[in-house]
Amino acid sequence: MRSTMEFDLGHHGDREVGDGLVDLAVNVRLPAPPEWLRRELELAVPLLAAYPDVRAATAAIAVRHGRAAEDVLPTAGAAEAFTLLATALRPRRVAVVHPQFTEPEAAVRAAGHPVTRVALRAEDGFTLDPTAVPEDADLVFVGNPTNPTSVLHPASAVRALGRPGRLVVVDEAFLDAIPGEPETLAGERIPGFVVLRSLTKTWGIAGLRAGYVLAEPDVVRRLRAVQPPWSVSSLAATAMAACSARAAQAEAESLAKEAVRDREFLVAGLEALGVEVAGTPRAPFVLVRVPGGERVRAELRAAGYAVRRGDTFPGLGPDWLRIAVRDEPTIRGFLATLTTALSRESAVVRAGELGGEGQ
Repeated sequence: MRSTMEFDLGHHGDREVGDGLVDLAVNVRLPAPPEWLRRELELAVPLLAAYPDVRAATAAIAVRHGRAAEDVLPTAGAAEAFTLLATALRPRRVAVVHPQFTEPEAAVRAAGHPVTRVALRAEDGFTLDPTAVPEDADLVFVGNPTNPTSVLHPASAVRALGRPGRLVVVDEAFLDAIPGEPETLAGERIPGFVVLRSLTKTWGIAGLRAGYVLAEPDVVRRLRAVQPPWSVSSLAATAMAACSARAAQAEAESLAKEAVRDREFLVAGLEALGVEVAGTPRAPFVLVRVPGGERVRAELRAAGYAVRRGDTFPGLGPDWLRIAVRDEPTIRGFLATLTTALSRESAVVRAGELGGEGQ
């Protein structure tokens, strides 16, 4: 495996997107917040002169997950939670299950903590093996479903990570994008477990920075102690409360079901092209492996499509690409373009083979 410095842990899908490109690189489902959420935010604008108050958001999140308010900490996106954990805790050994979202490792390293990488295997479908995590790891990060693999681990496997004296952080940023939110640990206070959630993916509010922590009260207090004052804006708090309402949850479920149909259409198209799809995708994105991935990605970009490079994720290489799920017409156009890109890559490979034979 490559060294730490060879992975750009700060690279994210938004850096792939450019003017005029169809965005298949960023895992935000909606291009803009729904109208009802925009109205809620507009109503909150006149209150911006006052300092933020997250109590209503905290109470709404607690009700939404059946937790006590003392189990909830609103954060400026789930990314802030990683920094708070890295700052508040003094772990002896940190284990990060890869490939996954790179911000946990980046935050832990920035705080000066060494990291042990636990690499899941493509040949195993990137499924979680709890026994692969070192026994002496006292802080463990795992995504569920995992970005970028789209694999949803059984709750039993995630629970099996628990040990006395260990804190397991489960990043469930994409769980609300799966119908019924299966395998979630959000609705139960489990000793030694922290669950992180994000509102970005479902509601199209990446710029608002809205997420939260669900954990035991002692953990919440420790994180709050190092959280900057008023880090969660008034508008983010408004969005948290609004998106925790029952009507919003019903809409999220409908969006999740729609995403399943679109993902199945995408996967069927990819498999028809002979493209290797990693594991069993459950989130609104898929991870694929194609020979000559860097050239294929460049071909797609030249033709107007941005996909997420995979080689910045520890455990993956340049032949891996992550593709966000979009509506069927967009997917059709992408698959047609991918067909051309793959044909050109095959021609490059054949030309190289013929050139080698002539030497």
